[in-house]
Amino acid sequence: MERSPFMSEHHHYGYTLRTTLGVAEAITAVTAALKTEGFGVLTTIDVQSTLRQKLNLERNPYIILGACNPQLVSEALEVEPELGLLLPCNVIVYTDANGDTVVSAIDPEVLFTVVRRADLTALAQEVGVRLQRVLAQLPGVV
Repeated sequence: MERSPFMSEHHHYGYTLRTTLGVAEAITAVTAALKTEGFGVLTTIDVQSTLRQKLNLERNPYIILGACNPQLVSEALEVEPELGLLLPCNVIVYTDANGDTVVSAIDPEVLFTVVRRADLTALAQEVGVRLQRVLAQLPGVV
């Protein structure tokens, strides 16, 4: 898939955008953008808080949002019931070392390669397009 112009980075396994929003604002915006693409947030993991509580470590804010589009999940599980091991689609929001807010979403095409099922390629592409549109709704850093 061609790199979208709004992406500041494309990792081997995800899409990343640096945004002008703060972390809390970015989480709200991402959650709303996910909803427009048919996703809901099933889980929210506050890594910063967990590391503070469990290991007495301090780190910058880092949130993992577990997103799910029920219709697309249903279609995928019909083809491959074990696919649930790779779900939900994670979106992360964190503050980097420079104090910038970063939002990244998994690239499902890369994730689904471990399944080795060509009949899931179109579905993975659809999920990827939707997640890229989610990031495109956020104000990016120029």
